[in-house]
Amino acid sequence: MKPPHLKTPILAAAALISAENAAGVEPYRLVTLDPAHFHAALIQKEMYPELSPRAAVYAPLGPDLIEHLKRIAQFNLRADSPTRWELEIHAAADYEQRMLQEKPGAIVVLSGRNSAKMDRILAALEAGMHVLADKPWTLASADVPRLAAALDAAERKGLVAYDIMTERYEITSIVARALAGEEAVFGRPESGAPRQPGAYLRSVHNIMKTVAGVPSLRPAPFFDIREQGEALADVGTHLADLAQWTLFPEQAIDYRADIRLLEASHWPTVLTESDFRRVTGLDGFPAALSPWVKGGKLEYMCNDSVTYLLRGVTVKLDVLWDYQAPPGAGDVYEAVFRGSRCRLEIRQGKPENFRPELYVVPAPGQRAETVAALKRVLAARFPDCTAKDLGAELRIHIPDKHRVGHEAHFAQVARQFFEYLKSPRSMPAWEKPNMAAKYWVTTRGVEMAASSRPPGARLDPAL
Repeated sequence: MKPPHLKTPILAAAALISAENAAGVEPYRLVTLDPAHFHAALIQKEMYPELSPRAAVYAPLGPDLIEHLKRIAQFNLRADSPTRWELEIHAAADYEQRMLQEKPGAIVVLSGRNSAKMDRILAALEAGMHVLADKPWTLASADVPRLAAALDAAERKGLVAYDIMTERYEITSIVARALAGEEAVFGRPESGAPRQPGAYLRSVHNIMKTVAGVPSLRPAPFFDIREQGEALADVGTHLADLAQWTLFPEQAIDYRADIRLLEASHWPTVLTESDFRRVTGLDGFPAALSPWVKGGKLEYMCNDSVTYLLRGVTVKLDVLWDYQAPPGAGDVYEAVFRGSRCRLEIRQGKPENFRPELYVVPAPGQRAETVAALKRVLAARFPDCTAKDLGAELRIHIPDKHRVGHEAHFAQVARQFFEYLKSPRSMPAWEKPNMAAKYWVTTRGVEMAASSRPPGARLDPAL
């Protein structure tokens, strides 16, 4: 298995840029529009041979812009492999219109401002710019047909519009997907039922966290679900993507024919004023959040559960936000995929030292054949991974060199995006319909949860 590439050496990047310039090939220039989430900065944590060091930022003058610039400056000033970005800052009131008119670069990066993101993606494509946008692209199911139409229009124009699915680059997910595609190991996906789904995916994110080693302050709009979206519509995009990417690899999913939502619910995480002040730096709850302030506490509606049928397989997603992770822990992703020959389980608890680990649990009567097939597949496709026999289950040992971490996944996504820029037709045909499919699950799931919740009621998160 080829280890994920962690860093692009600056000298190599500079040499390649110089060679391209000498050959008359101008590197792409990056334009970041209104960076309201730290993921925008993580795209620039490394240098890339395809990009000019000179980039532009168009944004309103305020805390979000300042935090973005501080992160880029930290990347430039770090001792280990510093970046060398040069930024042109445009902070006029009409920053968005100016960006579309001036088009100082070929690639627009979007992160945050989720309620406006679909309109901004459409505007950038209409202006002839490529788009690399963080999830979610939309918070409303009514936008899904617009999203599909935008992707079709981009293809006709030779443009690339791509969302940042970092979790596809987590090594445990890569190995699990490969094993799920091997019938001798996994068998066929089990259809399951709502109380024992064929696929169960769970993520837990934390409101208080650090980024690049620095405590990350959340802007107040982060807590406005009209702007940020509920958990399922936002970070739940990763789970909806992983479900179809794992169970039906390289296959197009038609959300109108292949998906049927069954049930959904949501409930809040409650923050005191002290909690809110610590994570935002603000004194008190702003007026925009008053609809969710009750008894002097903020009821942040950020936990969702949805169950649906995906080509006959019952899938359940639980997407949660805690205030802060326990010591030594961080964000959590866990999953169970049920096959006729085994279960594939990604666990990330205390026994795993809070890092994701992959287990294979053979079905009764299938152990000998499943284990033999598992070892053959690992030897052929992941030769430096081994299966440790624990009796009733096997744990896949994955060398540390393949565990690059969440922040490094942004560079991996960017490199894939650059490959598509070089050859737009190389983007797999299934990417477009599957993007619409996952956003149908996330948006309709939130809408179903909201419609099923009686006014004033608080749901019990028992799952």
